[in-house]
Amino acid sequence: MSKLKTSTVNTSTPDQPASWSVSDSEKLYGVKDWGTGYFNICDNGELEVTVQGPDAQNANTSKTAVSVLDIVKGMRERGMEMPAILRIENVLDQRIKELNEAFHNAIESCDYQGVYRGVFPIKVNQQCHVIEEIADFGRRFHHGLEAGSKAELIIALSQLRDHNSLIICNGYKDAEFVDLGLYARELGIACFFVLETPAELPIILERSRALNIKPLIGVRIKSSVIVDGHWNEDSGDRSIFGLSTTALLDVVEQLKQADMIDSLQLLHCHLGSQIPNIRNIRSGVQEACRFYGELIGEGAPMGYLDLGGGLAVDYEGAKTNSTHSMNYRLDEYCVNIVETIAESLDAQQVPHPCIITESGRSTVAYSSMLLFNVLDVRNHDPQPLPPALKEGDHETLHNLFAVNSVVNERNFQECYNDALYYRDEIRELFRRGQVGLRDRALADNITLAVLDKIAKILKTIERIPPELENLSELLCDIYYGNFSLFQSLPDIWAIEQVFPVMPIQRLNEQPTREAIIADITCDCDGKIDRFISPQGIRKTLPLHKLNDSEEYYIGVFLVGAYQETLGDLHNLFGDTNVVSVKINGDGDFDFIREFQGDSIADVLSYVEYEPKQMLEQFRRSAEQAVRDKRISASQRQRMLQAFKDSLQGYTYFEREQH
Repeated sequence: MSKLKTSTVNTSTPDQPASWSVSDSEKLYGVKDWGTGYFNICDNGELEVTVQGPDAQNANTSKTAVSVLDIVKGMRERGMEMPAILRIENVLDQRIKELNEAFHNAIESCDYQGVYRGVFPIKVNQQCHVIEEIADFGRRFHHGLEAGSKAELIIALSQLRDHNSLIICNGYKDAEFVDLGLYARELGIACFFVLETPAELPIILERSRALNIKPLIGVRIKSSVIVDGHWNEDSGDRSIFGLSTTALLDVVEQLKQADMIDSLQLLHCHLGSQIPNIRNIRSGVQEACRFYGELIGEGAPMGYLDLGGGLAVDYEGAKTNSTHSMNYRLDEYCVNIVETIAESLDAQQVPHPCIITESGRSTVAYSSMLLFNVLDVRNHDPQPLPPALKEGDHETLHNLFAVNSVVNERNFQECYNDALYYRDEIRELFRRGQVGLRDRALADNITLAVLDKIAKILKTIERIPPELENLSELLCDIYYGNFSLFQSLPDIWAIEQVFPVMPIQRLNEQPTREAIIADITCDCDGKIDRFISPQGIRKTLPLHKLNDSEEYYIGVFLVGAYQETLGDLHNLFGDTNVVSVKINGDGDFDFIREFQGDSIADVLSYVEYEPKQMLEQFRRSAEQAVRDKRISASQRQRMLQAFKDSLQGYTYFEREQH
């Protein structure tokens, strides 16, 4: 395949200070804020992932750190090129452990009389190796699974081997769905059907009678509490899921008439997704407890209170109630829930139920990162200007050149306006054929020189004129990354989600370039131009000047939730390579699983092409070219081999091997 040249960019920023430490990089990229202890920077400037030792259940196990760059080197030695998803299984295990232990501690501290049972929503990350690890490690905590479709229920039934774990069935359920769940009951698995609409109940009752298996039923209510954050439409009266109070009472009456009110044992109340504000959680739990107590008053035995998802991930590391952050800790979240349930139900003289949460995002986000290499850089630095223009150059060019020579701290606003005016005049003259291409290029370069000087001045003043606030963004570099935003990070495009983004190396050097990141799709939306920072969301990311002698790797972190499942085939870029690593107590690491990304043949078959047929069609075209004496038979063979090799190749950019 053709090879792009990795360019070395020139920097016009001031020389880096005499000392730049890894702590400066930690502050710049907010590693200690969003990393939650899982990510740090080691002394040699490489990002490292820090986990507990080989047994994440043992709280006394010492922590072990491994360089992400070392893992990347191991991946390349095994033929796993960029881009790739890297999963750290220890981190996934620790998240399950921390969630369950935080609820256990809250239950003890509040003298709560019930237990906690977590369930993982399969929709958050349906990948087999993720679900297998959750089921395997979560077994010690009786951690279950949530299924929202027949396919997900089949996953849950095949993966859960602990009969003390729960399966929660959400979503719309047909007879086949119900039958699968009823068979789970026969196997001794506590599998709950959560009613989303009243129309589901007759199906459950009919299949229960037909199979002579008594179901476990839950009801999902619509909470009137409106939560903060991007997904607040999940809550309130306009939520598309859940029963109204009228429909809830109708369900109770139908169960009584069918003599199956004893099957109603669970109340489900999904407050919202990625809830950034702890106050919303307490209010929502209080309302759920009122419904729970009233259902007991209606004759339902109950016993389980499912509060759905909502436990947030602090993508910004800001510890605030902004959409991509959270203003609470995990232990605070658990104590608020347990304490609120105890207080509310004690007042109603109702026994404490088993608490269920469906924390998906918080469970898997930290364990996965997208890694990619930078292929090229486009910068907007001005080229060196001539000492003077030629006498025959257009008068407007001379005027623009004069502006560049007088820019200073007092007149930069005027120079900015003049430079753009003269530049636009030259462009208009070019359109009318009155100046040539070289004149236009010179005008553009002089303008860049003026803007570059002004940008440096803006760094030294306190008050920046509004029309110049975005100047640094207009002059920033474009770093071209070897990935597809639409395949690997769809939420950035779809809902303006922010993720931590940073280089994984050279973090003991000051980054001297400001950049946005473009992917390799043919789409203007294929870019990352919103980044976290200690000062809030910023439009550019500080990066290092590329070196010709080494690859420059960038990581996008906290991407374990939803990104792989939601990805699409824009430009037919397929799934990336995936590697799962287990870190050992001695600082070594094992490659537990390796999954090759999609080949070109794979993605073509997804859109109904037949690769063998395509090869045959190309062979016929090449053979016709031989008959027409346009190519030789040996050339035909080389072409066919290249076509065949490409079909089996990675859909992403591949460096030529030397």
